[in-house]
Amino acid sequence: MGVSGSGKSTVTAALAQRLRVPFADGDDLHPEANIAKMSRGEALDDGDRFPWLEAVGRWLADHEHGGVIACSALRRTYRDQLRRHVADVLFVHLDGSPEIFQRRQAGRSGHFMPPSLLASQLATLEPLEPDEHGLVIDVDQSVDAIVDQFMTSDRP
Repeated sequence: MGVSGSGKSTVTAALAQRLRVPFADGDDLHPEANIAKMSRGEALDDGDRFPWLEAVGRWLADHEHGGVIACSALRRTYRDQLRRHVADVLFVHLDGSPEIFQRRQAGRSGHFMPPSLLASQLATLEPLEPDEHGLVIDVDQSVDAIVDQFMTSDRP
């Protein structure tokens, strides 16, 4: 989980490969209307997110032997929605400074999420709470180092 530019797609693909479980990018589950809205620089509202989060939750539930999916899951209520599908889902919050996210967004092309939406994502972000099954990892390191940190962590 994390904001745009945190490396969710890259890190989760590498993590899934290391864990030898299926991988999906939650962006691929967005309805066309959501993609069009974000491409216009408009932030999604909860009504836009609900069907998308349901699709993410169904993907997780369909992979009962494990899977890794990239999903922003910015608010507690969104994570609660995913937990209704898989109660013991583990969230990995890819955290960092706004400057890192801005730099990463500026360096990519062809992504539907414009850098102008970063501020709204940062304003929406609710960090993991102590009772949530998850951990926070700083993104200001290599993908391998992030995956290694997950693999060696005392996962809750």
